[in-house]
Amino acid sequence: MITYQKLAKLASRFMSKSTVMKYGFNLSPMYRRTSAKVTYISKDFLTIKIKLPYSYKNANYVNTIFGGSMFSAVDPFPMTQLMNLIGDDYVVWDKAAEIFFRRPAKEDLYAEFTYTLEELNEIKQKANDNNEFEIIKSTQLTNKDKSIVFCEVRKKVYIANKTFFKNKRAKKNS
Repeated sequence: MITYQKLAKLASRFMSKSTVMKYGFNLSPMYRRTSAKVTYISKDFLTIKIKLPYSYKNANYVNTIFGGSMFSAVDPFPMTQLMNLIGDDYVVWDKAAEIFFRRPAKEDLYAEFTYTLEELNEIKQKANDNNEFEIIKSTQLTNKDKSIVFCEVRKKVYIANKTFFKNKRAKKNS
């Protein structure tokens, strides 16, 4: 079975990694079902933007955007973005999530995912010093001008030094 990671590596031979990821998400069945769309990924991968349009595909019983659509639209990015930013020497997994609804949405929603270079350096240093740890990344779904927050999703992300993680797994399995 070919994985999304293998497809992305293959496609990256012909176009930029950010372009591959943008179109990869937008064409993948798992993300298409959210009804959201990746609108922008910076070349350095530090910023990703999405749009969740309000439509019959994601309207709930009371005709507002279904909370599950809000969550699934933002779910993959804190982990996959970080994996692509810090490289193959680290293991990155989603560990937990919380969603906080602020108000019902009857309009298109937008979210932005960012990591700073300082944050990435700190993450790598912590993984090398402590072997494993967790971070919390928060994302808000807002209206276009960011003046109204409709919900906030907090993702707990696990990060480990890959060598440590493999040794930890080997000990558990022996």
